Amino acid sequence: MKITRSDIEHLDKQARVNLMNSITGFKSANLIGTANTAGLSNLAVFSTVTHLGSNPPLIGMITRPTSVPRHTYANIIATGQYTINHIHQSYTEAAHQCSAKYDDVTSEFVACGFEEEYLDGCTAPFVKAATIKIGLQHKETIEIKTNGTLLIVGEVLVIDTAASVCDAEMNVDLIKAGTVAISGLNNYHSAQLIESYGKVSPDLNFSS
Repeated sequence: MKITRSDIEHLDKQARVNLMNSITGFKSANLIGTANTAGLSNLAVFSTVTHLGSNPPLIGMITRPTSVPRHTYANIIATGQYTINHIHQSYTEAAHQCSAKYDDVTSEFVACGFEEEYLDGCTAPFVKAATIKIGLQHKETIEIKTNGTLLIVGEVLVIDTAASVCDAEMNVDLIKAGTVAISGLNNYHSAQLIESYGKVSPDLNFSS
């Protein structure tokens, strides 16, 4: 099957959304924790989190245009802090429920059965049950002018996880942590390691 740009344009909305959300492959599965200036917590599913750099330690995530209320983004701008919490395979259904359109006076922590946790002076709430938690300070927002989406750039303030999740070289074992991945809008996957390769060299030749 070959799908052209014109074909994509003529798909009905949901089919187009499904295609473009799944064709890029597996994505990270995270719950983003925030609170507004009155202290009301918010929890939202994001599959657009990505590494931006290690010095300084920066993480980016994409949020949709603010043409309608975006509670997570509004809270980040108002308070300057937020948390990234890996979704664990034991609570994918409850985590997915956080993507429902709750009003701005309802905390998804409460509605979806997650306990808040506050660590190391961060004003934003963490998911207590998460095996990998990251606290961040908002640094900048970059508008992607083509479609109005926003790249939120955050600097890591604290990482909280079990020591057993990291090896001696600080590689994070996502399988041991129970972290899941997302494909499309609502498919959750567990991971399996194929192989761990050493440093590569151009001297290695795969040609026959």
